[in-house]
Amino acid sequence: AAKRRADARDRDDYQTIWAARPGAVAAPTASLHFDDALLAALRARGVETTRVTLHVGAGTFLPVKVEDLDTHKMHAEWGEVTETAAAEIAATKAAGGRIVPVGTTALRLIESAGRTGEILPWTGETDIFIRPGFDFHVADALMTNFHLPKSTLMMLVSALMGFKRMRAVYAHAIAERYRFFSYGDASLLLPGED
Repeated sequence: AAKRRADARDRDDYQTIWAARPGAVAAPTASLHFDDALLAALRARGVETTRVTLHVGAGTFLPVKVEDLDTHKMHAEWGEVTETAAAEIAATKAAGGRIVPVGTTALRLIESAGRTGEILPWTGETDIFIRPGFDFHVADALMTNFHLPKSTLMMLVSALMGFKRMRAVYAHAIAERYRFFSYGDASLLLPGED
């Protein structure tokens, strides 16, 4: 789409398979990698999914403009973790399974719903700022795209993976000519030792 004029196809192509309710200003782009066939293949391997709602806001794309991160005001986005989704996530955690949100916005939402250490049904606006030093209560890994440097999204993935590991991941991605940003390649980030 980047090398041609936008047309009617783009309106449909820019929707994820989970898109159900209006409210977002942009698609949660990590989800664009998924289709019904991939979900069926994951289910066949025993991977279970649940749905949450988060309306991506324009602030997702804003750069950090302060030197002191303690003074950064994170944008707010509306989201909902239903009773069913909270119960499914809690049951997976209790059984020793991993919670792997698709996208940074989904991760921010479930961590907002799990701030007490227990995931609960939750509805409202989240302005949670996840950066190195953050104590994750819900997410165990993350499926996401490759992000801009000095962005809150890069800080989030560095909080999960460690700054040193993220530098190595991005160096590999650049060397191998991976595609970055919204229409780019996905990465599965599995935390480990930094």
